[in-house]
Order: sequence, then C-alpha cells, then structure tokens
Amino acid sequence: MPSYGIIGAGLSGINAARHALDAGGQVTIFEQTDKIGGTWVYTDETEKDKNGLEVHSSMYQGLRTNLPKETMGFADFPIGDQEDSYVTSEDVLQFIVRYAEKFDLRKLVKFEHHVIRVIPLREGEKWQVLVKDLKTGDYHEHTFDFLLVCNGHHFRPLYPEIEGRRRFKGLQLHSHEYRCPDRFRDKKVVMIGGSHSGMDISIAIAPVAEKTVLSHRCAQPLNIFYDKVIQKPEIIRIYEDEVEYVDGTREKFDVIIHCTGYKIVFPFLSADCGIYVEDNHVRRLFKHIINIRYPTMAIIGLPFSACFTLMVDLQVRFTIAFFSGSRKLPTREEMLTDTAADEEERISKGLMGKFAHMLAGDMQQRYYDALASTADVEPLKPVLTKLYAVSIAEKKEDIMNYRKHKYRIVDDENFIKIE
Repeated sequence: MPSYGIIGAGLSGINAARHALDAGGQVTIFEQTDKIGGTWVYTDETEKDKNGLEVHSSMYQGLRTNLPKETMGFADFPIGDQEDSYVTSEDVLQFIVRYAEKFDLRKLVKFEHHVIRVIPLREGEKWQVLVKDLKTGDYHEHTFDFLLVCNGHHFRPLYPEIEGRRRFKGLQLHSHEYRCPDRFRDKKVVMIGGSHSGMDISIAIAPVAEKTVLSHRCAQPLNIFYDKVIQKPEIIRIYEDEVEYVDGTREKFDVIIHCTGYKIVFPFLSADCGIYVEDNHVRRLFKHIINIRYPTMAIIGLPFSACFTLMVDLQVRFTIAFFSGSRKLPTREEMLTDTAADEEERISKGLMGKFAHMLAGDMQQRYYDALASTADVEPLKPVLTKLYAVSIAEKKEDIMNYRKHKYRIVDDENFIKIE
C-alpha cells in the first residue's frame, strides 16, 4: 500500500486525501491549526497564531465569493443548493467540512502538527517529513512514497518597494490582516492595489471612513461606481503622514492598506527538493504540478485566474493517476520540453515572473484539456470557463451589483442567467 503525505487540510489537501484513498493509498495529512478548511477558516488572529506561526487565513467579515458557485465545488460534489450564485465564505467552509465528513477524511488529519522540513531520500524515491506536534512539543519523522504540497499560497504578504514605506507613522497593514471595517472608522485610508481585494475592501471601508482612496496603476479608472471611493494613480513615495502620487500631488492619510498580493513560499522544503521559486514562479514543474526532478512530489493549486476549486480537483486526479501507477509519466526530458514550450508561450505574452502561473484567456480551457488528456481523466466542461469569463466581465462592468446575478448550468456547453 503506497503512502501519501499531504501538507495542509484546506480545500486542496482534503480533496487530495479523498482521491489518494480511492487509489488505495495510506494517507496522512498534516495541519498546523486545529481545524479543517485552511484559508476559509475565519480567525481574528492576523500575523501570528497562538503557536507563533504565520496565520494562513485571509478571510474577513462579510466576504462573499467573487466567482459564482457554479464554477466552484468539486466535479462530483457541488458547493450547495443555495439560490444565490455568489455565496459566503462560511458556505465554502461548510462545503469543505461536508466533503471531509462524506469521505471520512477527518481521521486522517494530524491537527496542530507543523511541518518543519521535507527532504528527498534515495533520489526522490521517498520523502522524509519532520513534523512538530504543537500540543506536546515533540518532533517526529515520517517517511512517504508520495508527497502532495497543499499549503496554500495566500499567507506571506507581498509589499511593494515604495520609497519611504517604512517612514510612515500611521497604521500600515496588508489586506491579509484586514478583518472588518470598524477599525477604520473616521480615518483617512488609502488602499494600494486595484485587484479583487483592493476594490472589495475599499467598498467595505468607505461607509465608515472619513476618506477612502484606491491607488492603482491601471491606465483607466476602475468601474467601482461608488462615489465614496476616490481613485488615484500609483504612489511613488511615502512620507511620515503623506503619500505622493506619480502625478506629483500629495495627500495626508492615517492608514495605508497594501492590497498587493502574496509571496509564494514553501518554508519547509529543503534546498535539494528539486524546485525553486523566482518572483512567484515555481520552477521546475510539469503542467504546473509535478516536480520534474523528483516526480513523486506534486504542488497543488498554483495556477490562478481559474475555476480554482474545480481546477484543484482536476490537478489532484491528474496527479493521482500517475502516483497510483494507472498512468505512466512522460520521461524527464519530455516533461522539460513540455514545460519549456509553455514558458516560451508565456514569454511571448508577457506572462512570466508573477504571472507565470496565470491562466489568461483561452489558456484556462487549454490547460484543463491538457491535464485531462495527458492523464486520461474526466475533463472539465467548457461551460465552466465560459461562465467564468462572463462573471469576470460583469464584475469589471459593475462591481457593486455583479454578485446579485444568478446562474444555472444547462449542459456541458451552456448556462443561463436567471437574474
């Protein structure tokens, strides 16, 4: 019976455990908190938890998904039967918990076990995992045939290099630390970053703050349609109580919130594990998943701008097909050639560095199809990427109201918009 080690009991780790079990594996999941759900578990803790470890959750009060539930869930286990398409973070957490209960996965989780170090043994034929039991303080070594890294990628804040950033005397934080708007009542707040969190948090804060500014580098104003959120260009310099924009104007603020993304890190991987990270580009991975040097390791959930939950399920099914022996992996040379071809296309489209795992445009459906055909597993239906594209376009058009829309999938190719 092959042994599978899984790092993280969030959405990806729980899904990986189910499919590894189905393939006849002996499964152990290490989770540093005392709960299932990963980033979807709300906590008032921000920087460090009770054990002094980095908090992995970025959930905040009132969060609703920015994709319709019809593009989420797992292939054979939907989010739920809610009437609304855009559901709450609690709905997603309950979906993960129900999934774990249905497949009896909780018994596989070693809660409050922190992975300290992962080392390849015998040229990657086995993996040694050093773990600390946070309740007792004891250290234990485990050995596995296969390792699935499902630790999430939204917990190490990425701050921009802005001149004078450390000079600011007011409150300065990352969106990772944001939990509710009350903390910013009657404050002058500037948000840095025009992506999902920047827009959503600025809209949440604006009703209680004295002033809410969203600073971004987009060429055109974002369609926020909310007059309480003022849009400004990129900040090039920070002073003790002011910021300076690229147009030379300056403004005073009490709070700066950096909505500037995250660093992808694997702090537990030894230097000889065969992969490395450059500017959020994890190299060298076959199909953005399998460690090419030691193909008994997989990293789940890297690609973004995707139907993430369904993509994770597909990635896991792809991985287990090879780990279980039902399919044979390409040779190392073939995997390197395939990866080089992917990178060449990305270079031509300007999608390297922090965009190296982005599924832009038609790359999303092509990626899903490639995984399914390579591993001979059930593909994701084209209707999902079609609905994904429509929902993203509607958000850009009217961020205040797009979550009111409701959808239903009709068949593999089509969906309908109810309202």
